[in-house]
Amino acid sequence: MKIFKPGKFAFNTALVISSISGIIIALTLAAGAHPDYWWLSMVATLILFFSVYVVIMRALDRYFYGNLRIIYRNILLLKSPQSSVIEKKIPDHEVLPEINRMLIEWDQGKKEEIDHLKELEIYRKEFLGNVSHELKTPIFTIQGYIHTLLDGGIEDHEINLLYLQKAAKGIDRLISIVDDLESISKLEAGELILEHRTFDLTELVAEVFESIEMRAREMEIELALENPDERHYVYADKERVRQVFVNLLVNSIKYGKKGGTTRVIITDGADLVNVEVTDTGIGVEPQHVSRLFERFFRVDKSRSREQGGTGLGLAIVKHIIEAHGQRIAVESEFGSGTRFSFTLKKSK
Repeated sequence: MKIFKPGKFAFNTALVISSISGIIIALTLAAGAHPDYWWLSMVATLILFFSVYVVIMRALDRYFYGNLRIIYRNILLLKSPQSSVIEKKIPDHEVLPEINRMLIEWDQGKKEEIDHLKELEIYRKEFLGNVSHELKTPIFTIQGYIHTLLDGGIEDHEINLLYLQKAAKGIDRLISIVDDLESISKLEAGELILEHRTFDLTELVAEVFESIEMRAREMEIELALENPDERHYVYADKERVRQVFVNLLVNSIKYGKKGGTTRVIITDGADLVNVEVTDTGIGVEPQHVSRLFERFFRVDKSRSREQGGTGLGLAIVKHIIEAHGQRIAVESEFGSGTRFSFTLKKSK
């Protein structure tokens, strides 16, 4: 980009005007037979040159750079719309390159913002589609059972109770989806207040094991806690941490292999307690690992729906851990199993 240089422009313009004027003055003095016409014409030319140069530079400074600095300030205001903007003290000849640099930087930022908005729009459409699909499945199931009963099935004692029970299961699934969506919304909005207290993490894991033991037996999966006699005290919301373990362990059972093992390992750090939940299940393909915490994402959709999953469990787990100011990570090897690891604040 060719940059306009006002100093060079003023110099060249003054040089041309003073040169032409000097020649005219010299010719005029020579025609009048003035003895010092060369010396006088040179002095007049130099005076004229500097006068024209100064006038042009001042005019350019007031008009050209005055307007450029207004544009510069406006760009600063657009980038940082505070009541007062600190303007960098830069020489006049650097104002235009600086404006050019800021505009290129701004353009790049807007492109990134547009790309991000496009990604959010795609995510929004996928999310709405997933919610619609998740809600339609139990709704249509309930609708089918209710219509069958209304069309005369209510009089058939062999099916009326069975269909009512199945419709009730569909309603329970709807309630589960709505409750999970409400939990995620509250966690994302920061509206869910965590009730921190000190408790023994080992004891909590044992309670969760007991609550899902029947489910694990059905899949012939062993639940194991390393060093069950060790105590690990944390400062966190006990019921939300319970929800984390339930979701992770139930998830490991859903995608587990018969005869496999789900193991919980708890170790103390300096300020944090480290937790690992590993399984010997079907694992996740590498391209899907980064999506495990997305809402409604499932590794095996048919298998998960068959066992009543909403596809929101891992998303809730992630939000609960982050609400505690911690992070959760996942590693998986397709066909060999998955490992989730997270930390909680150690109790003093």
